Amino acid sequence: MKRSATLWTGCVLAGLIALVALVSLFWLPYDASDTSGTRLAGPGGSHLLGTDKLGRDLLTQLMTGSRIALAAGLGSVAIAALVGITLGLVAAFAQGWFDDTVSAFLDILIAFPTLLLAMLIVSARSATLTSAIIAIGLAQSAIVARLTRILVKRVLAQDYITASRTSGTSWPRIVGAHVLPNIWPTLAVNLALQFGLAVLAEASLSYLGLGAPPPNASWGRMLQEAQATFTTAPAGALAPGILLVLLVIGVNLVADGLRDTLDPARRRRTTA
Repeated sequence: MKRSATLWTGCVLAGLIALVALVSLFWLPYDASDTSGTRLAGPGGSHLLGTDKLGRDLLTQLMTGSRIALAAGLGSVAIAALVGITLGLVAAFAQGWFDDTVSAFLDILIAFPTLLLAMLIVSARSATLTSAIIAIGLAQSAIVARLTRILVKRVLAQDYITASRTSGTSWPRIVGAHVLPNIWPTLAVNLALQFGLAVLAEASLSYLGLGAPPPNASWGRMLQEAQATFTTAPAGALAPGILLVLLVIGVNLVADGLRDTLDPARRRRTTA
């Protein structure tokens, strides 16, 4: 980690957003539903970043929106990891028609764009943050499951796995002692990338009105509400857009840094 500038840069960018979300739990400049401010006021005065078309403080909405972005990313990745890794392990240990069926099912799910599949799931339920997180997590679980299946099958083909089975080691112990320790670096990088995609997916759903409903301030909904007044009050669209880009870039840098740090082959090439 000391040698990875990419990892540290990503941690700083993502950490700043996380710090804003943490502060918003204890302090906000205004109440999230307070509309007492002057509509479309510019930055300065009592409203540091200005107000939106309803008179709400933009800084307050940005701070609460950071909580929604992080909750969407963490919740979706947790669901994708739980469902995807479990399904991938089952498929890797399966043989014959069951393995083929699971593989075909995963290919069908992956063929659907994550956002489209999430829209279908959210439409079948209701437009809430929980529905968005579940939908995005389930859509991403197919990608995690296929990667897990490939990695596990690669590990199971090694000679030391055959030796472990010959010595009488049970499959659960093999999974815990040999399989998971060998696949978790690659899965960690992939899940970090999925975090960034989940944040973008939640913002897209909120932009389309399928995310967290008002008065929850999602960055995607802030962009949708500010697009009509961009020429007169650009801060309402620029601020959430910039924060969204910084968070996704930060998470992607973390993923790249983890890959460089956890992959011995890449680390040797970089050192050389």
